[in-house]
Amino acid sequence: MTPFGQRVRELRAARGVTLAEMAATLGVTPAYLSALEHGKRGRPTFTLIQGVIHVLGVIWDEADELIRLADLSHPRVTVDTAGLDPEATLLANRLAREIAALEPQDIAQLSTVLDEAAARARHKRMA
Repeated sequence: MTPFGQRVRELRAARGVTLAEMAATLGVTPAYLSALEHGKRGRPTFTLIQGVIHVLGVIWDEADELIRLADLSHPRVTVDTAGLDPEATLLANRLAREIAALEPQDIAQLSTVLDEAAARARHKRMA
């Protein structure tokens, strides 16, 4: 399941909207919407995201969150390490090979490291 799909499913459940009802309103098949939620389809289009926001009655912060999650929910990621240190290529390949074996706490730790590195990079750009 993708982060976008998980959040849509949570919002649907909280609002009592079935997959079939939502799919009909959006003009897609229930199979497509289910595949999107489970990460078996690519990133949703902006039009579909807007439809989801409308169907679920999502406002401001939740809408921004859904847009951000959709952007981060492509189930097949490509990492371009051309021009980077060999260690970056090694890391990208190891992650691709070993991600399925990681425990949730391992993924959380890696995410924390990435968040900290992104914050340092933002701080450097602002200085």
